[in-house]
Amino acid sequence: MKLSQFTRQLKPSETLAISTKAKALRAQGRNIIDCGLGEPDFATPSNIIRAAEHAMAEGFTKYTPPAGLPALRRAIADKLKRENDLDYAPEEIIVSCGAKQALYNVAMVLLDAGDEVLIPGPYWVTYPTQVLLAGGTPVIIPTTVADDFKITGDMLRRYLTPKTKGIILNSPCNPTGAVYTPAELEDLARVLLDTDLFIITDEIYEHIIYDGLKQISIATLDPALKARSIVVNGFSKSYAMTGWRLGYCAGPREVIEMCDRLQSQTTSNATAFVQVAGIEALTGPQESVGTMAQAFEQRRNFVVQRLNAIPGITSNTPRGAFYIFPNIAALFGRCAQGQPLTTAAAVADYLLEAAGVAVVPGDAFGDDHYMRISYASSMAELEDGLARIDQAVQQLT
Repeated sequence: MKLSQFTRQLKPSETLAISTKAKALRAQGRNIIDCGLGEPDFATPSNIIRAAEHAMAEGFTKYTPPAGLPALRRAIADKLKRENDLDYAPEEIIVSCGAKQALYNVAMVLLDAGDEVLIPGPYWVTYPTQVLLAGGTPVIIPTTVADDFKITGDMLRRYLTPKTKGIILNSPCNPTGAVYTPAELEDLARVLLDTDLFIITDEIYEHIIYDGLKQISIATLDPALKARSIVVNGFSKSYAMTGWRLGYCAGPREVIEMCDRLQSQTTSNATAFVQVAGIEALTGPQESVGTMAQAFEQRRNFVVQRLNAIPGITSNTPRGAFYIFPNIAALFGRCAQGQPLTTAAAVADYLLEAAGVAVVPGDAFGDDHYMRISYASSMAELEDGLARIDQAVQQLT
């Protein structure tokens, strides 16, 4: 059977591929520390689990409206007003099978062939692929650690063309942990107000933020921006609900209605009893959210200090999410068993085979000089993993 040309070019998610390889090695008996996958090591809070169990017992096992349970859409609207200063009616919100599907829906609804979408890099691996899936063209705005991995208004302006249709912003950012300040968002807003671009703002890591910072949505800065913004969020990171597959987006009613129509032809709806658990997550006790963020901040501090003590590896201090994106270019040219390491992928393979530590090479995110380390693991695993990396680097010649 001949597959489509597009399918033959489609690559799997690099982050999931690394995790799959790590799990396969574990199944073979290897002691592997997985610092590749962005998945909190905390258990889903018990009140959320109980809500799902109760929902199943009460019969929430049937179809729901494609856009989600009305009660959940209302709870999301209340949350956006309470926490983000954003006014959305429930009809301007759609619930999906994870934030990833919400992003996919929006790309399919907004993009035509040849439309350009600006994506600051380094970027989450799926953004460019979803733009391509929708027939668009991803245009990467590269940044470096000198920019704190953030774009400015001047950088944005230089990449605008007549074909530019929109921009994807992610703050806090995967993979760099960069967080845009209000002043930095205002700088971008001044440029965006002179355009008619749509703005997809991925805020999935909003509660995993450090140093007293607060996540700000660019949609709050001006009504004209809100009218063109699609705010994407979900439950995976803040509530340790990665496997539950529950996300949402809020935006202009015509966009949400078309996402609803598209979803009705694909997945229909997010799982009914998971949606009830989502209501509990938003309306129930929130102490676990802060507890997880505090633990992640302690881990961040340790991992940054430990990495910077390894010759050949340097890292800045990210302000959010649970990733470190250290520069490993100084390791290029050094040899493992006589073979020179010339790419981030080669370094990642070496660390997996020699040290039993899974990391994601930076080329997956658009910059081959880096690698991504997730610190969504226990402190004991991180201490062991960083010690292994240190030892493996010292063995290079």
